[in-house]
Amino acid sequence: MSADPKQRRAARHAPSVLTTAQPVPRKAPITVERITDAALEIVSGQGYDALTMRSVAALLDTGPASLYAHVVNKADIDELIIGRLCAQLTLPEPDPLSWREQIFDVCAQLRDQYLAYPGVSRAAMAMVVTNLDVLRVNEGMLAIVLAGGIPAQTAAWTIDALTLYVGAYTLEISLKTRRASQGDDEWLVGREERDEVIRRFEALPDDEFPLTRRYAPELTSGTGHERFDFALAQIVGNLG
Repeated sequence: MSADPKQRRAARHAPSVLTTAQPVPRKAPITVERITDAALEIVSGQGYDALTMRSVAALLDTGPASLYAHVVNKADIDELIIGRLCAQLTLPEPDPLSWREQIFDVCAQLRDQYLAYPGVSRAAMAMVVTNLDVLRVNEGMLAIVLAGGIPAQTAAWTIDALTLYVGAYTLEISLKTRRASQGDDEWLVGREERDEVIRRFEALPDDEFPLTRRYAPELTSGTGHERFDFALAQIVGNLG
């Protein structure tokens, strides 16, 4: 009886005992970890818009079809990269006496992870969370807020509001940075940007925009992460 197909296939590729040729080095196997590494490399260097199944496959020197043995689709890659970033966060043991400072710190850590990968927060804002590393952060944040004596429903919605704000804040920064890098002649950054916005506000018709004209400096103020800290303080400070 002849060998089964698997045995015949193996026999065709078996090295001949007569040959002395050295084996050809094989490419590193495709894994979920390598796919995640490649996806983050693309986002870090080119921004989130450049992340596609095809771009990941090209970086791994393979075809898109080979990725589907490890990931379901692009949304699956999104979840993997957000999970990787969340895995970098340090979650404290909840302390009823310093829970506000603790939740501020976790949000700042998440902010900095997102800012390192331009536009990546879009992936976080669009996905249904099932990744264990992402859920670990949600669990840790919820535990911190509950430790402050906040009712469960309020705590749950607070965590949602905080993560949405962190995502929106970092996305805005990435969009502004991208626009500036594209060489838009009308796009200014830093002090020049603020001065130009103030000038435009103060040139508005006084009968229609009296408050915008009057408070142009206040409307455009804030450096670094001052506005980020302010918004978080408003959300957390108004809890019980």
